[in-house]
Amino acid sequence: MSAPLLKVENLTKHFPLGARIFRGPGAVVRAVEDVSFSVEAGETLCIVGESGCGKSTVARLLMRLTNPTRGRVLIDGTDIAGVTKQQLRAWRRRIQMVFQDPYSSLNPRLTAGQIITEPVENFERLSRARREALAADLLRKVGMSPEMMHRLPSELSGGQRQRLGIARALALEPSLIIADEAVSALDVSVQAQILNLLMDLQEELGVAFVFISHDLRVVEHIGHRVAVMYLGRIVELAPCEALFAKQIHPYTEALIAAAPVPDPTQVRLEAPIEGEVPSPISPPSGCAFHPRCPLAVERCHVEVPALVPIGDGRVVACHVRAPAKESATEPVAVTDLSVAGTAPDPRSALEAVNLA
Repeated sequence: MSAPLLKVENLTKHFPLGARIFRGPGAVVRAVEDVSFSVEAGETLCIVGESGCGKSTVARLLMRLTNPTRGRVLIDGTDIAGVTKQQLRAWRRRIQMVFQDPYSSLNPRLTAGQIITEPVENFERLSRARREALAADLLRKVGMSPEMMHRLPSELSGGQRQRLGIARALALEPSLIIADEAVSALDVSVQAQILNLLMDLQEELGVAFVFISHDLRVVEHIGHRVAVMYLGRIVELAPCEALFAKQIHPYTEALIAAAPVPDPTQVRLEAPIEGEVPSPISPPSGCAFHPRCPLAVERCHVEVPALVPIGDGRVVACHVRAPAKESATEPVAVTDLSVAGTAPDPRSALEAVNLA
């Protein structure tokens, strides 16, 4: 079996805080704690969870916009978390990002064509003819007219700006694109267009996506696999279809139960969850979810559950529903697991559901 395109091992990020009377001198925000996963070429891995669970911090760590406290981020076997800035420059061509806000992520003083070609010109000089040809080709790829290359971002709609952001990300022909809430700022009808566009580009170019979102409807239709995060840790990772058919971890179950249902006649079970998300400055001992979990037992209060495989390509961190075998000396790493079978094409589900 070939190595995955992206492999994340025990990724951790702590943000130190200044000393205060009530916090003490060594207080830190534990934003990401011991996260591991892998992404194959042409695959979409979705990361979901409540606000503040560490999703966007993971995105910044993958791009090395911030340095990890510990852990590794491997692209084709090379740890980009440990390379120098000069070495990292070459890897920037392999991994790009689509940002959440299509309004603030574009330079308002540059035209659409300049925004698209600027990343390429950071690596090589382009003639005017090559710049215009590249901009026109990428605009066509994202469903925009080449004539729009002369427009400023202020002259474009929200959907057009997000398409422009995607075109910019494609300019360097990356293998992996990190999409951080890439459709959350858009109208529902425009969201469907952008999702179709991303799936078309994936089919055409073979690009892989790490798609971060809080919208479970979007995740269900675009993802191949889903990683559920809670307070900086992955608590469940599974093929998309299997996760939405049945949830194992109590937090995953509550998260999906709390999602809005578009059909007002459909009966929905109340989310079996109470309380607030604990502070990442002083997280609970043991399983971080135990103060809110209706299934918590004494072991949950004192021991952090390891991610263990339970079949069908799923791994879960839960002492009650996925207890580790007593004979196992070490938990199986998430990055060593492969999903059995071929991931279903999410396009058929998207076309069958009216997102509006």
